[in-house]
Amino acid sequence: MKYLIIGFLGLFMACNGQETKKTVSKKQTTQQTKTPQKMKTIYNYTFKDINDEDFSFADLKGKKILILNTASKCGYTPQYDALEKLYQEYKDQNFVIIGFPSDNFGGQEFDNNEEIATFCKLNYGVTFPLMSKSDVIGNNQNEVFKFLTKKAINGKSDNDVKWNFTKFLINEDGTLEASYPSKVTPDSKEIIDWLNK
Repeated sequence: MKYLIIGFLGLFMACNGQETKKTVSKKQTTQQTKTPQKMKTIYNYTFKDINDEDFSFADLKGKKILILNTASKCGYTPQYDALEKLYQEYKDQNFVIIGFPSDNFGGQEFDNNEEIATFCKLNYGVTFPLMSKSDVIGNNQNEVFKFLTKKAINGKSDNDVKWNFTKFLINEDGTLEASYPSKVTPDSKEIIDWLNK
């Protein structure tokens, strides 16, 4: 009987010891798991607009945003007309278009912001926000386009800006949805379907 009690006691202690070891293992595993680094959103950025005023993307929370690089003397410049029509149709449905004038492709942009603003207003009646002229590629690429083109920053994809009027779609939570080349027009099925979902 004495040996039976000692046997049960030994078995009981061995079981408790294993449970304690399992608990410690779980705690160690939990401590070693790292939370993934939070990716940036478009809301992390502020940029100078065409009038040299600070434009905070954080003010656009809850809106869908179409961002594109623009040029005034490009074969795709007539897209300004479709962009303005799209903006007028959807601006009251939490949508905004942001244009980034750039001279990176073929020297097809005016020299200064005043000339760009005048051209866009007079020729296409542009009312959506335009930013200051800047680089969208290369060593002097602006911070917003770094976000749009680098997966390490946007968490979605690496994207090329191969010409003027490359389009980027930003969801209501400030994350990148997709990018489209110049030939995809503002009123294309891809963009309209995204706006309506």
